[in-house]
Amino acid sequence: MNTQGISLTPAAADRVLRFLGKEGGAGLRLAVRRTGCSGWAYVVELAEQRQDGDLEFDDKGVRILVDPSSLPMIDGSTVDYVRDGLNWAFEFRNPNVTDECGCGESFTVASGNSTADG
Repeated sequence: MNTQGISLTPAAADRVLRFLGKEGGAGLRLAVRRTGCSGWAYVVELAEQRQDGDLEFDDKGVRILVDPSSLPMIDGSTVDYVRDGLNWAFEFRNPNVTDECGCGESFTVASGNSTADG
């Protein structure tokens, strides 16, 4: 697999750096899990520590940790931090997505990319 990596917009990097400054931790953990009507949902959390096998990307001062089974589905993504009405949320611009559910909670990728163990 030719890895492209994960990138953050300035807004996303600023938000993560603020969280890490308050909470501490090793970085930002990104993953996918099986859920919803389209099959996969993003997992975004602060990583307390690096886990064996984690792939690591650095962007705008943020260490991004991704488990190897999730990477094929989010590789090449840009993560933004956006306002939607009264709420703020992380939003993925993922070139691997082939379909999304109407509620926006889950997504589908081409069958060759769906290797996560969920």
